[in-house]
Amino acid sequence: MGLFNILRNELIDIIEWVDTTQNTLVWKFPRHDNAIKMGARLVVRESQAAVFMNEGRIADVYAPGTYELQTQNMPLLTTLMSWKYGFQSPFKVDVYFVSLRQFTNQKWGTKNPVMIRDAEFGPVRLRAFGSFNFKVQDPKKFIAEISATNPDFVIEDINEQLRNTVVSRGMDAVAESKINVLDLAASYNEMGKFITESIQPDFADLGLTLTKLLVENISLPPEVEQMLDKRSEMGILGNLGAYAQFQAANAIEKSAENTIGGNLGAAGMGLGVGAAMMGQVGNIFQQNQVTPNNTGGNTPPPLPGVQYHIVKDGKSDGPHSFSDINAMIASGALSRESMVWKKGMAAWAAASSVEEIAELFNNVPPPIA
Repeated sequence: MGLFNILRNELIDIIEWVDTTQNTLVWKFPRHDNAIKMGARLVVRESQAAVFMNEGRIADVYAPGTYELQTQNMPLLTTLMSWKYGFQSPFKVDVYFVSLRQFTNQKWGTKNPVMIRDAEFGPVRLRAFGSFNFKVQDPKKFIAEISATNPDFVIEDINEQLRNTVVSRGMDAVAESKINVLDLAASYNEMGKFITESIQPDFADLGLTLTKLLVENISLPPEVEQMLDKRSEMGILGNLGAYAQFQAANAIEKSAENTIGGNLGAAGMGLGVGAAMMGQVGNIFQQNQVTPNNTGGNTPPPLPGVQYHIVKDGKSDGPHSFSDINAMIASGALSRESMVWKKGMAAWAAASSVEEIAELFNNVPPPIA
């Protein structure tokens, strides 16, 4: 190595970082114990910050730009080193570059189901997952609190801590939101904003800022989802009698198709099977037949077998059938204020407040004036 190369390597005259990675948060400039020449050029690119550190103490922080290092633009370092004005000698200092760009698509999720209390279902276990974006907001605080003197600090060194913070604070936010479990799927965007506000102070304590948080899924345990599926099926079926008619009609049609093979004997057999099946499901069709006399009124008749109890002389009396109640109203033995109860009611109630019984009072003529 020539004398010129030796002298050139002894003094550093340009300091910069060309980041070719996707996961580096902090990178230490490799000085190799060489001194930095006074007047050296410092290049700080967009989405970067440069931090000078002297013997473990943070000095000056530089925003994006190009600087010619002099005592005038290194005020803190000049004070720490006790340099006099116009100091021109080479100096030794550690230079850390901090990436200020956003780090996107950081995954988060619950390792185990988290128990919360739902207004409709009571205690339920939830799983949730999504993603978040963050960036360094305060380079000085981030180095002081997290990366310290680590020469190459990457996302993997802090990702687990951030993920745990998001999950812990996030599920607390879900519980505090009081949003019904069945409505959570329609509130992912709202929940993302709510969780972001909840955990932003924790990120700020590390010199970071949470730029976006997405809730991609909040799910119930499989057994609970199966019960909800059954509940949805019942809601879709609605009138079970009409559904039975539909199923019976399909069965007759398929039976006829399978038994009629193109000859008269098979045709007769198919008709016989169809007639037999029609006889078996005749009651189903009759029970759900709509007649012109059944078009009025918005109140459906009570289900067969419903039994009622009434308060008579301060005591419970019953059970009574629906026709018994109708007769009592017609005879005046049961008034609108009379207390009644049936299975499924939480407490005794006035007869006029029970929907099917209230309709019966409309059939009673008013008293003759």
